[in-house]
Amino acid sequence: MICEKVDLYDFFALPREGRTGGYLAVFAHEKETEISVRERPAMLVVPGGGYNMLSEREAEPVATAYYAQGFQTFILDYSLQTAYPAPLIEAAMAVAYIRLSAEAYRVNKSHVAAIGFSAGGNLCGMLATLFADDAIKKALGKRAELARPDAVVLAYGVLSLGKFGHTGTADNITGGDEALKKRLSPELCVTKDSSPAFLWHTTEDDCVSVQCSVLYANACLEAGVPVELHLFEQGRHGLSVLNADVHGTAEIPFALARNAVWIELSLSWLKMRGFEVREKTEAK
Repeated sequence: MICEKVDLYDFFALPREGRTGGYLAVFAHEKETEISVRERPAMLVVPGGGYNMLSEREAEPVATAYYAQGFQTFILDYSLQTAYPAPLIEAAMAVAYIRLSAEAYRVNKSHVAAIGFSAGGNLCGMLATLFADDAIKKALGKRAELARPDAVVLAYGVLSLGKFGHTGTADNITGGDEALKKRLSPELCVTKDSSPAFLWHTTEDDCVSVQCSVLYANACLEAGVPVELHLFEQGRHGLSVLNADVHGTAEIPFALARNAVWIELSLSWLKMRGFEVREKTEAK
């Protein structure tokens, strides 16, 4: 396994200006010696935490799940308690970096996805809709064209900064600016060019309303953006991959454990969109 940490500000030669994030942890498959793999899909993992912290439960366990299915995986450490545009620029840098480094990691440039949880879902939702934002263009120049994810997986995301959104997340990413909340609210920013989206949420979530995912899915439908939405009846906020490591107990109640199917569903949806390991050939 390739394990690296990349300073995105250093890679793109941008001033850090005191920002604490902008790092990318890489967990990628080594080049095979017995079996030749032409290219792999990539998954950028964006943990949640209300822009106050980064949830460990939504980082490596998620990257591991997709790595095991052949993805080259990358975890974004974005700046916290820092309002727009820094986190959005850092997410854009991450996607652009993956494409610019596609040959080194044997990544298919046209199959780069991002998965975000809670506030990380907010950041992924913004990236899926605001990938052409002026702040990204100013920071990355022509490389801003590489920032759009080919698909996003949005897990109980803060996809609205309005009445159904999470107040702390909304205030942190906007600095409390009400006008900015409307401009950045992902469900209000969906256009026909937005990234295809897979969403899942639980109806019991009392931290981030399920209406966030419903509103975003409806916006995708209205704009003609491919979308798949799964709502589970039971489960608290922050379920992540629902294994013993992230749940904290060896035995997970069935009502929660059944929600773990979201991983398989997202993988099948991604495969339907061409996200799979390409053309293995036996070594001579």
